[in-house]
Amino acid sequence: MIGNKTVVYTSGTFDMLHINHLKMIEYARALGDILIVGVNTDELVASYKSAPIIPFEERIALMKAIKGPDIVIPQRSLDHSDKVKKLNFDIFVVGDDWVGKYDYLKEQGVQVVYFPYGEGISSSSLKKRIYNNYKKLQDKANNHLPIDVDVRVY
Repeated sequence: MIGNKTVVYTSGTFDMLHINHLKMIEYARALGDILIVGVNTDELVASYKSAPIIPFEERIALMKAIKGPDIVIPQRSLDHSDKVKKLNFDIFVVGDDWVGKYDYLKEQGVQVVYFPYGEGISSSSLKKRIYNNYKKLQDKANNHLPIDVDVRVY
């Protein structure tokens, strides 16, 4: 708490910004008076999954541009123990794909909320859909001529 204001912290990669990101931020915003959003750096993301498609500078700029966050900061670690002390947050909101990972924050007096992320939409699923659609377009482009046509140049 800062003064009499409830501070909420949420964080993520926010690659390929989509509706579930916005829903989580909107939910976190509604839980308190001050919303701080941490955006995972490219180096941090690379330490636990494939590199983001959208570079860090663009992802953090997008977070700063949307309605909701009061403060947007780089996040360089998945350990939030020091952030609790530095930012004085009361509530931490994260997607339910991380259930249990942040329970240690409860010992520091932080309420941990695992937001139900929703089915079907995630940056990973979007990447897969784009790849599959690209593959289909590529196959179509590579196979648009009949097999018996000779396309060699003489």
